[in-house]
Amino acid sequence: MRRIVSFGPAFVVLVSAGVVTLALPDMVRRIASEQTRATVQLAQQSLDSDDVLERLNRAVRNVAVSVEPSVVHIQVEADRDDTRRFSSGSGWVFDSQGHIITNAHVVAAATQIRVQFADARVVNATVVGMDLTGDIAVLRVEPGPHLIPLRRATGVRLTKGDRVFAFGSPFNFKFSMSEGVVSALGRSARTATGFVSPANFIQTDAAVNPGNSGGPLVDVRGRLVGMNVAIATAQDTQGTSEGQSAGISFAIPLAAIESRVPQIIAGQPPVGGYIGIFFGEDERGTVRVGRVVPDSPAAAAGLKAGDQITAASGQPVREADQLRGVINSASPGDTLELQVLRGDESLSIAVTLGAMPRDLAARQYNQAIRDELGLMLRDSQSGPSVVFTVPGSPAAAAGLTSGMRLRSVAGKEVSTADAAAEALVASGVILGKPVDVEITETIDDKPRTRTLSIRNDP
Repeated sequence: MRRIVSFGPAFVVLVSAGVVTLALPDMVRRIASEQTRATVQLAQQSLDSDDVLERLNRAVRNVAVSVEPSVVHIQVEADRDDTRRFSSGSGWVFDSQGHIITNAHVVAAATQIRVQFADARVVNATVVGMDLTGDIAVLRVEPGPHLIPLRRATGVRLTKGDRVFAFGSPFNFKFSMSEGVVSALGRSARTATGFVSPANFIQTDAAVNPGNSGGPLVDVRGRLVGMNVAIATAQDTQGTSEGQSAGISFAIPLAAIESRVPQIIAGQPPVGGYIGIFFGEDERGTVRVGRVVPDSPAAAAGLKAGDQITAASGQPVREADQLRGVINSASPGDTLELQVLRGDESLSIAVTLGAMPRDLAARQYNQAIRDELGLMLRDSQSGPSVVFTVPGSPAAAAGLTSGMRLRSVAGKEVSTADAAAEALVASGVILGKPVDVEITETIDDKPRTRTLSIRNDP
């Protein structure tokens, strides 16, 4: 008998398996979607019941509300090469007497300064004085009820990781605010005025761009902790006021500002603290005293060669620049508490700071005009003389050559090379202000006096 083979049941199984195979992914997706929907709803419920981020938002908004009325936008007009140039920066209200603080490089070459407040009020400002080595300038506007001085975190110690906020006018976007943290303390960088910072810069990752210069850096309570001064870029890691934010910005610490500003307002030359030691870094992560200057504040306090300084006024110091910055940020007469290792003994030594000697300040001025103007001066019997000028430098372009003697700078007579260097820096020439220099040169054995104009292109 022939067997009859039936394919019916197998066919049904195959069809059923195909249907299941086709339907299964859709079922899995539906289940996954429902799980996602449930997860989203749970997260939304959690966000609605937990107000931690809303409280953080309110706190940040309050920082903005409390700080913005004390921030100003600065519009600068300068005449150069028979053309009118405009630039901008930022600043902040120091006191109710009308003093506004900004960077020296923002206003040094200005012929007119206009200050705009957050309420859109615009007023004229004049320069009270500047500290070019520290890149600090004091302006003054007419006092009035619109002046709201910015609170200052005097005596409050910043630490790495602290949240900070930068205010200013980046790329002319007025009254902007950015947020970051303190990335490091005790940084050394070159300012736009041509000097290596005499203070320990605060490094932050808050977005700071051209136009932020002079703007305040504040803490979570809206108190000033520093003033934006420079950024680092891939092209310039030493500090610049140009370029775009790369997440590394620098601010002048409040201690340096509070030390220099009162001196500027009082019409005194800004002078930093002086201790009177030669020091270097030690392999143990301390600052080693190499030599103590006789009759100096350090000598009077009992510091000795070979001492290892580990901290200054509670701030750890591992590099020479850090200690130098702490000293320069203080004022003459301030007391500096030093933690010192002397052999196996740990000591606390209080040093009453003196005023920085003029020859040390002059060394900074001479270095600045060499670096920025390409000009080297020395003393001669007939006054300050040009030793050499760097080819292609602003000094060479002005016509200054070896052997010329400087008689005056910006109308001020100068009798020494140090005085000439200081007058050149004070004139604002490094920051682009054209300055007339009266020189004497010998031609055919006869002295001739004429005036040259130096212009720098910062």
